[in-house]
Amino acid sequence: MYRIRLYKQEDCNEVVSLFYNTVHSVNKKDYTTEQLDAWAPADLDFERWNRILSQNYTIIVEKEGVIKGFGDIDATGYFDHLFVHKDHQGQGIATLIKEKIEKHALDANMQRVTVAASITARPFFEKHGYTVLKEQRVERNGQTLINYFMEKFL
Repeated sequence: MYRIRLYKQEDCNEVVSLFYNTVHSVNKKDYTTEQLDAWAPADLDFERWNRILSQNYTIIVEKEGVIKGFGDIDATGYFDHLFVHKDHQGQGIATLIKEKIEKHALDANMQRVTVAASITARPFFEKHGYTVLKEQRVERNGQTLINYFMEKFL
C-alpha cells in the first residue's frame, strides 16, 4: 500500500522531477508544447520549490520508497499543487492527497479550499465537489495558459 507522510527537504529533487515529467506527459493533451515548457521549464528553481513546499502543508505519497504523488495547501486554504506520477495515474493517489489536504484544512478551521485547476485537472476537482468561479488566462514565461479558479466549502 501507499505511505502518506509530510514533505521533507530531501524530497525536493524527486518532487520537482515528478512535477516536470507529469506536466509534460499528462497535460500534453490539453496544452501545447510551448505552454508546457513555460509551465514546467527544464530549469526549475529548486530553492523556490523547497521554500514553498516547506512553508505549506505538503503531503507526499510513496510506495517502496518512491514518491508517487504530492500535494500542498497554504495557510489561506489555497490548494497549490496536486500531482501524481505519470505512470501512476488513475490509482486513487490524487484522491488520497485531496482527502488528506481537505482534512488538514478542516482541522485548521478553514471554511473553504480554493484551487487554480488546469484544464486537465478540472474534471477531477468537479467530481470531488469543487465549483468553477472563473476561467483564468495566466501568463507564464511568455505563454498564456488557461486554468480554472475553483472552490469547495468544507
